Amino acid sequence: MKDLGATLLGKEAFSEIVIGDTAVVRAMLESGVRSVTSYPGSPTPEIADAIRAIPASSRPFRFEFSVNEKVATEVAFGSALNGHLSVVFFKSVGLNVAADSFVQLPLMDIPGGMVVVLGDDPGANSSQNEQDNRHYARMSYMPLFEPASAAEAYSMFKAAAGLASRRRMAVILRLTTHVCHAKERVAFGPYAPAPFDPTPRFDPDSGNYVPLASSVFPLKRRALERLAAIASDPEALATNRLEGRGGSRRGVIVAGAAYLSLMDALEDAGPRPDVLKLGMVHPLPAGQVLEFLASHDEVKVLEELDPVLEPDIKALAYDAGLRTRIIGKRDIDERMGEYVPSKVRDILGSAWPDMFDSPRPSALPAVASPRPPQLCPGCGHRSAFYAIKKALSGDDITVADIGCHTLGSFPPYGMGRVLLSMGHSTATASGLALFNGSRKVVCFIGDSTLFHAGLPGIANAVYNAHELTLVVMENGTTAMTGHQDHPGTGKSFNGDSPRLSVRAALEGLGVANIREVDAYQQAKLIEAMRAATSEPGFKVVIARHPCMLKFTREARRRAGPAWRAKRVRVDQASCTRNLECVGRFGCPSFQVGEGGAISVNADLCIGDGSCRQTCPSGAIVEDLGGER
Repeated sequence: MKDLGATLLGKEAFSEIVIGDTAVVRAMLESGVRSVTSYPGSPTPEIADAIRAIPASSRPFRFEFSVNEKVATEVAFGSALNGHLSVVFFKSVGLNVAADSFVQLPLMDIPGGMVVVLGDDPGANSSQNEQDNRHYARMSYMPLFEPASAAEAYSMFKAAAGLASRRRMAVILRLTTHVCHAKERVAFGPYAPAPFDPTPRFDPDSGNYVPLASSVFPLKRRALERLAAIASDPEALATNRLEGRGGSRRGVIVAGAAYLSLMDALEDAGPRPDVLKLGMVHPLPAGQVLEFLASHDEVKVLEELDPVLEPDIKALAYDAGLRTRIIGKRDIDERMGEYVPSKVRDILGSAWPDMFDSPRPSALPAVASPRPPQLCPGCGHRSAFYAIKKALSGDDITVADIGCHTLGSFPPYGMGRVLLSMGHSTATASGLALFNGSRKVVCFIGDSTLFHAGLPGIANAVYNAHELTLVVMENGTTAMTGHQDHPGTGKSFNGDSPRLSVRAALEGLGVANIREVDAYQQAKLIEAMRAATSEPGFKVVIARHPCMLKFTREARRRAGPAWRAKRVRVDQASCTRNLECVGRFGCPSFQVGEGGAISVNADLCIGDGSCRQTCPSGAIVEDLGGER
């Protein structure tokens, strides 16, 4: 695709190979979305990448990265209250941050309609858990669509947007990692941009927007009645489909990406079951499900992660007096991990042993070689962790937070041995510091996470006089999710913006003891940490260095053909092979060869030189030969 922005803005119907995240953006355009908000988190940031490809002057909606998911939800809600179809998107655990406001949305009359796009992550590919957000849909009485592919992400977004607009409500589109990132040729419809009417439409007298005390009950009744009506909405029901009607006495009810794995697994099946593929999973389409159950003797409910559909389907069958054997999850393993074709094949074979004649051979090894996550070569966090570890004793307590610096918990650093959620580190460390007179407590947080969710914990530490040291790992970007800007960068998605200083924010919260050190200056950082951890009260050390992956990419882009990469090398005559560079500094550029000789991988090294101060024999030197 030569010009993604021009492709997405095409007025005529067309087809193109795209990932699911990109397909969602075209659906936004066709649906008339006017406001989009987000907080970056895999697997959804590519939605923003596709939006960025559309020139701002041609973009029919406004987009922003908000400071966190709760704020993003509230901005989208406010825009929808004014009559504008709005979208908010973020990753699975982001819904926990947004939940306080999210669960109120079904109680509201939302004139413009609102779509909440969730990126769930079965298999925990880029998350700290396998959170199944279908539970939130049930808890909040909110409809939920679950596509299985890029094409369905496109069509179901349009269905969700249409439902949200017609019913003046919020609707969930639940994507999963493979739906977000898998490529498929998608047939798009025409795009006819409508003139934008900015007239504010919020009428506070048109409905109750203050759900307190007795007013909650009529609002909850309306939410439940609206949900019940959606269960028979023709457009919503059209997202479900039946395959192989009457061909078998066995059936499978499935939704989402597990459907694609099911189709793959069934390619060499013997007695092939009929399939009811659900697009709308909440509310459960009772009529279609009961009809399917009644026409089959045995039905397997195939769903990734938690048994959400299973208990509802069993309750429907019981109430209807059906004698169909419903097979749900048979063990703990069926509640864990992605439903890849091999796993689905095993699950079906467990339920129906006669379905497959023999195990399907695999060209892949049974166990892949371990590949531990690594900080990038030249990362300032590596230099900081190397220094901070020297400043602490092995008995001291360190607390991690969410971000690239979370990788400091792995060997060889062992920095950050507790992790809960974004922004938790200061408050968790405060608790660990209680009744603790012998062990120092140090916690870490990145600059993006600090603005996202770290400020309340810091305010609490100051207010309640907790004894600990916070290290702010400031690298000037939201690195882990793709280098998005945050309030401390002086830029936003839409251009220049006021820069919120990390130090000023800390001082504004009353932090009096603050030190700032470049993370590459290891001796100064060691000194700063030793001083801070020996002083009473709440202290902050800002370990600052730009993200070197972002820095080198931008330098290469600016230099163009004149770019010349720097490198270091190991002077073999000086090297004493004590392995400080490999075993304790841990840069992946260093490799141990035969006989214990240390070399530098030229494809990985960026020549930043942060490693040179770690070598006790001074054997790491600049490679004057260079490259390119």
